[in-house]
Amino acid sequence: MTLLLSLEDISLNLGGKPLFQDVTLYIEQGEKICLVGRNGAGKTTLMRLLMGDMEPDGGKRTLYPGMRIGYLAQQVAFDPAETVASFVRGGLSGDEDRDYLADMVMDPLDLGPAALLGSLSGGQLRRAALARSLVDAPDLLMLDEPTNHLDLGAIAWLEDYVAGYGGAILCVSHDRAFLKAISQKTLWIDRGQVRTLNRGYAHFDDWMQGILDQDARTLHNMEKKLQQEVDWTQGGVTGRRKRNQKRMDNLHALRAKLKADKAAFRQTLRTVALDPLPAGDVSKLMIECKGVSHSFVQDGHTQVMMRDFHFRLMRGDRIGLLGKNGSGKSTFLKILLGQITPDSGHIRRAKTLEPAYFDQSRSQLNPTKTLWETLCPDGGDYVSVGGSLRHVCGYLKDFLFDPKQARDAVSTLSGGQQNRLMLAKVLANPGNLLILDEPTNDLDMDTLDRLQEILANYAGTLLLVSHDRDFLDNTVTKVLAFEGEGIIEGYMGGYTDYLEQKAQKTGQKPSAKAPLKPTAPAPVTFEKKLDPLPFALKKELDQLPKTIAKLEKTIAHLHEALSTPDLYTTDPARFDDLAKDLQKAEADLEKAEMRWLELEEKRG
Repeated sequence: MTLLLSLEDISLNLGGKPLFQDVTLYIEQGEKICLVGRNGAGKTTLMRLLMGDMEPDGGKRTLYPGMRIGYLAQQVAFDPAETVASFVRGGLSGDEDRDYLADMVMDPLDLGPAALLGSLSGGQLRRAALARSLVDAPDLLMLDEPTNHLDLGAIAWLEDYVAGYGGAILCVSHDRAFLKAISQKTLWIDRGQVRTLNRGYAHFDDWMQGILDQDARTLHNMEKKLQQEVDWTQGGVTGRRKRNQKRMDNLHALRAKLKADKAAFRQTLRTVALDPLPAGDVSKLMIECKGVSHSFVQDGHTQVMMRDFHFRLMRGDRIGLLGKNGSGKSTFLKILLGQITPDSGHIRRAKTLEPAYFDQSRSQLNPTKTLWETLCPDGGDYVSVGGSLRHVCGYLKDFLFDPKQARDAVSTLSGGQQNRLMLAKVLANPGNLLILDEPTNDLDMDTLDRLQEILANYAGTLLLVSHDRDFLDNTVTKVLAFEGEGIIEGYMGGYTDYLEQKAQKTGQKPSAKAPLKPTAPAPVTFEKKLDPLPFALKKELDQLPKTIAKLEKTIAHLHEALSTPDLYTTDPARFDDLAKDLQKAEADLEKAEMRWLELEEKRG
């Protein structure tokens, strides 16, 4: 293969701190490479070094003569008066090949050629920038989070496009499924080094774990050696003083190196820390939609979001929302929350509903406010987290922020850091209905893993909009698919289950690249092929609400009895009996509720 670009023995300090040390890497013609690492590890900085936009403090960058490099940055510079078509073509029209390629990429990315850049949303601008970088067709194309703001159909199209791209690709993305599909080589930024795996991302986790295990053994051996040296010093520095003094100097150097290496290793293993999310009390039926329809007019055309839509959100549901950009997912969430009034239909919400909403535009973040003010809007030093008070600096550390950043403005944060701050704000009090609209954008994979764990332990109800297929599979148990033209259909399971069930409907083989196409209108149901309930089960299902209500009443009485002043000291035996009764009643209630949900799903 032809060598396109190389970095040799590169070192770089930022803010007086070393970011890269002795980095060496090579990029060859046609390679498909993914670049991974934590937020702040230096992925974007490494791309700038490769581009030649930043000079290293030491080392050498070599670009093969005549090679062109393209870069899709996270921030897009544009002229508001320029059309999308002109921007995508790079201002060059009349070149038949370029014009054809521009038309070919604008369509799957849902870009209107005649639209002015100034009229586009941030997500549409990113897609226009992606289209332009593909049309430019450089020898090395570097993509920084290309799947952000793309729907599932566009992501599948981009996977195919990258696979057939003749040049080399270097891609940063949090989308595991995308990286597994496109990569043949992996670069991992870890503790100032860039490690190379000559295989795709599918093999990364096992490789990374092997490196971490080896590093842990190395640290253990260093600790043993340090202890031996410390034991030697207990005998005093006598006799051959010069040689012994050198040994003492080596001991101090070893101690300093071990301390630094252990700190770096702990930082590598550090994850977002958060206690299991509580779920407040709420009725079993949280939200009910009856005959809801909604549409709006855009560019003289009526866009139908939903048509005669019937839907029941039950306590404990974990639902993922899928669909093309503009199909109505965010509008649907705002209708559920009462922020938008539908054209027709009726929506009933439980009186005890307590929603917490993460919106993809991050509207709850004021760029002029500090992180401290964002988490403590009413002043003070403490954040209320699940009913308990946490010092704001300690809570920020849970989300991988340095406490020194607490007084920094939100505007100084990267996109990933702003998403982490939004999560910190929303997850402090998630209520009984947690609504997350594209929470995964710009997050590194370690934070995504931890967020998956947090959501898995959340006992409340979850509505999630995401185009991250792996994340959906690991967090939801039902899917609402917004198929376009106001059609919304329900499926049991995660994204992979949705593909399989949709393929069964259309008679096609399941594929991750299945497009979201409109089908005939149908009321939303969560499909599950089960026989109708036998009479005995129907009778059991009818009786369960009464049983649950009785248990809830019993639990309330027990709580009231246990709160009697001085009961524990005046009558400890009665206190113990009541506590045991409460534990049993709560277990019976959980069992009854799970049985009710099980039978409801079978009946539905």
